[in-house]
Amino acid sequence: MKSANQTRSTSNGSQPWLHQQGEIIQEFGTVKQFPVALTADTRLYSSQRLNRVLADTRILHDLYKKYHWLMRGATFYQLHLLLDKHADEQLELVDDIAERVQTLGGVAVGDPRHVAEITSIPRPPDGVEEVPAMLSRLLEAHEMILTDCHDAAARTQEQGDDGTNDLLVSDVIRKNELQSWFLAEHLVDTPLVRV
Repeated sequence: MKSANQTRSTSNGSQPWLHQQGEIIQEFGTVKQFPVALTADTRLYSSQRLNRVLADTRILHDLYKKYHWLMRGATFYQLHLLLDKHADEQLELVDDIAERVQTLGGVAVGDPRHVAEITSIPRPPDGVEEVPAMLSRLLEAHEMILTDCHDAAARTQEQGDDGTNDLLVSDVIRKNELQSWFLAEHLVDTPLVRV
């Protein structure tokens, strides 16, 4: 015969355990030991630099989505599609950067409120700006990321972190340069028609 506790346990076994609180098992800004042939100091430095790039990349992704929705004017369709494509590509970078932080034994910045504390990209107005201003803000964000990545790539290379260097150079820098080129060409003062 089952006891009352056994019956209760069985009948509630498929119920979710809601409102759980867990103890933090790794603090943000630390690295755990991983067998990746890099010192703890190197992994910590790379994780910190990558988290800054990650925060900025997440903000850039969100700016792309915002401007994708708010696009106006004669080039609406073209820019609407381009900005969405760029947002998707930035989202891929977000995942790659976060996974590299985890591979190094770090903790990737995940909460949007935490991202807002770390990012160096200025907050845009809440309303709708003119199209050239939106594109200029995106270009400025790209340049901030590129400046940080060039420095981070050089420093991680000096420390022997080839994986982080490769991610920064081959993925983040190259993708941001290409997207900058596509955006900058939309700011050239060339009329659609001549009168």
